[in-house]
Amino acid sequence: MPKIALVDDDRNILTSVSLTLEAEGYSVATYTDGASGLEGLTADRPDLAILDIKMPRMDGMELLRRLRQKSDVPVIFLTSKDEEIDELFGLKMGADDFITKPFSQRLLVERVKSVLRRAAPRDPSAAPGTPGSEPTPGKALIERGSLVMDEERHTCTWKGQRVTLTVTEFLILQALALRPGVVKSRNALLDAAYDDQVYVDDRTIDSHIKRLRKKFKAVDDDFEMIETLYGVGYRFKEQ
Repeated sequence: MPKIALVDDDRNILTSVSLTLEAEGYSVATYTDGASGLEGLTADRPDLAILDIKMPRMDGMELLRRLRQKSDVPVIFLTSKDEEIDELFGLKMGADDFITKPFSQRLLVERVKSVLRRAAPRDPSAAPGTPGSEPTPGKALIERGSLVMDEERHTCTWKGQRVTLTVTEFLILQALALRPGVVKSRNALLDAAYDDQVYVDDRTIDSHIKRLRKKFKAVDDDFEMIETLYGVGYRFKEQ
């Protein structure tokens, strides 16, 4: 039973969304503000977190920032704001999806299923990756020079150092690394990272690429394997 953490200061939303998700077979933990949400998500890691952006004590953006320092749990933002800057900023910080209030419960359920599908390992018996775990040999393992990606365990290392990626970041990098030297358009990367029912602007790919580069440069300042071809797309450099 997948566990979902719901963080929102609106108790009506907490109640209605919890009932909907529980009816779909999910286990739901609820928190009324960002501070308690961070404590709960850190103590008991869920399979997915749904965060409101505007909350007292600690807003959703700050909660995500702190969460990403220690966890790659998939995150869906709930927002009543229509400003594009909020979505782009959230994506740069590592959010996987956005839902704008008011929203239908069916839409929320479909987005939850979509993110969980993308986060799930291909082999249901494969345990989530843990530091020090060995990659599983086979088709799920991608090795490109210093890059090693294990799809089943959702782990990624560069020169032996662990690089923690969100679901979306992992799928984008995987699409690029599968065919080094081949240019992938933004639309092609969107298709690789998002299900058909999720509609996002192709510029969100730029935000994810920037975050990917930042994470790899944090472990290797000379990392320049993701190349930009302006007006065309991105590619993983051939070695």
